[in-house]
Amino acid sequence: MPRKVQLLSCKTPGVLEAGCDEAGRGPIAGPVFAAAVILPPDFFHPLLDDSKKMTPAHREELREVIQKEAVSWAVEMVSVEEIDSINILNASIAGMQRAVAKLAVKPEFLLIDGNRFKPFGGYPYQTVVHGDGTYASIAAASVLAKTYRDHYMKNLAQEYPRYGWDRNMGYPTAEHIRAVKEYGYTEHHRKSFHPKELELTLF
Repeated sequence: MPRKVQLLSCKTPGVLEAGCDEAGRGPIAGPVFAAAVILPPDFFHPLLDDSKKMTPAHREELREVIQKEAVSWAVEMVSVEEIDSINILNASIAGMQRAVAKLAVKPEFLLIDGNRFKPFGGYPYQTVVHGDGTYASIAAASVLAKTYRDHYMKNLAQEYPRYGWDRNMGYPTAEHIRAVKEYGYTEHHRKSFHPKELELTLF
């Protein structure tokens, strides 16, 4: 169902704002994806919401709309190796920064989902807790980050079918935990995070 309350189109009218979000902070396998999106000031779609609240079909529909109608958009992947090297928070921030740097149009202000970010490139910014349910540009970034990561994990699941990544997307579900206990870790699992259930099956 479309959301009943319309997302805010911007923080400051007349300012070119890029919304930023990531997908994949919680999984124990797979990279994190980050996206940055600049929407036109008159953009509206009744299905747009925090990507976690949308159905897969609606996310796919919105992905095409966003990529077609956005002023500019970019998606960045941060590898498991980098996540383990700098931790998932820093990897998420780095991914959003790189996505912004890839935008074909330079934004004047950044809206960041969450409460943590690091200054870079002289961009002014504001963090917004639950920003993906508040601002349209952040919601659009959440849709791109989520759909790109889901596609990646579904493709990876074809090489590693035992772990159910096409269903759990690398999150530590009961199915995923059972598979790790039975078959062990892969090179796509994060060494820096383990649920308590897997403490005895470390790398």
